[in-house]
Amino acid sequence: MSQALSLSWAALRAVDSAVADSPKPEQLSNIDLVIQCQAQLSPDAIAFSELMNRYQPHVDRLLYHLAPDWSDRADLAQEVWIRVYRNVRRLKEPAKFKGWLGRITTNLFYDELRKRKRFEAAISLDAPRLLDGGQVDWEIACEAPSPVDNIMTQEFYDCLKRAIAELPEVFRTTIVLREIQGLPYEEIAEITGVSLGTVKSRIARARHRLQANLQKYLEGQTLQPS
Repeated sequence: MSQALSLSWAALRAVDSAVADSPKPEQLSNIDLVIQCQAQLSPDAIAFSELMNRYQPHVDRLLYHLAPDWSDRADLAQEVWIRVYRNVRRLKEPAKFKGWLGRITTNLFYDELRKRKRFEAAISLDAPRLLDGGQVDWEIACEAPSPVDNIMTQEFYDCLKRAIAELPEVFRTTIVLREIQGLPYEEIAEITGVSLGTVKSRIARARHRLQANLQKYLEGQTLQPS
């Protein structure tokens, strides 16, 4: 009996030692954190909470640019994480978690859009456009205006956000994923479920439309008295 108790105590101490030596969720890499969330039938609560903390800004930015005029984006973000919680074990490649998360967010946006019957009429962008003026810098992941470029003022960013919001849904989604989130073309194709050529075509058309709208703003700036 005493021998059995001794063995049980030794086993318990071994388990405690292993737990003590285990890295905390905040010490894990993003990939290891996803793997830990996949290790059980239901994700570990602490590990999943850490995953949310790291990727919540990504979800918020994506929803903001996809649905800038929706007042319930926080509710949509919550629904995103509910879907992640239920399906994270299905993700076969933890290294692609960010793209998978973006796909869930984008799909949820489209689901809600269909429910609200807010599809806009398609705008043909096939006609060639003759544009004057310089090249527009599309690297706008940071919302704060750059001190280096005196054109990139807060007013310009506000104008740009409005122009993005006015794009047809399919073009707005691709331009947001590419220029705001900085995703590669291949990942955008995977998220949106279309071919690589379609992604490139939509981004090119969205850029032309945005540049045409922003050119009016830039020309207005040059006409203002100094």
